[in-house]
Amino acid sequence: MRRIAPLLVWLQLLLICGCSSLDCPLNSTVYCRYVLAGPVTTLPDTLTVSTVPEGQSDPVLLNRWVEKSDFILPMSYVHPVDVLFFTFTNSTGSIRDTVRISKLNQSHFESIDCTPAFFHTLTSVEHTTHAIDSIIINKSKVTYDTTGGNLRIYLKSRD
Repeated sequence: MRRIAPLLVWLQLLLICGCSSLDCPLNSTVYCRYVLAGPVTTLPDTLTVSTVPEGQSDPVLLNRWVEKSDFILPMSYVHPVDVLFFTFTNSTGSIRDTVRISKLNQSHFESIDCTPAFFHTLTSVEHTTHAIDSIIINKSKVTYDTTGGNLRIYLKSRD
């Protein structure tokens, strides 16, 4: 009996330690990946992406991004439509496009101890055509997985 008591104590400690770890993600924000496609696959101009018209609280999501082929932006979990302003700037001036991303928001439950998260299903994309030629939904499910890119952006060439 004396030999069994210490073994039971060790088993209880192992059981408590094994059950105390949580598999919660470190960041519950879900990001949408934008990939440049078509003849322009690298940003030739500086790109700034904001969420509301200038003059209001700090709306900048991506600031002065250049010579990149892709980027990720967070998605809102409250609004059914995300409105983004893409401003392309070069030495001759700026061009601004408005992008409206319609989506369905689904709550994602990991554990009662984890921060709430929302996944999204992209339903449609509308945009102006000043610098952007077209935007295509490549992968409609927006989750923690950002591989492959959710949206493909085709830019007009600025010669």
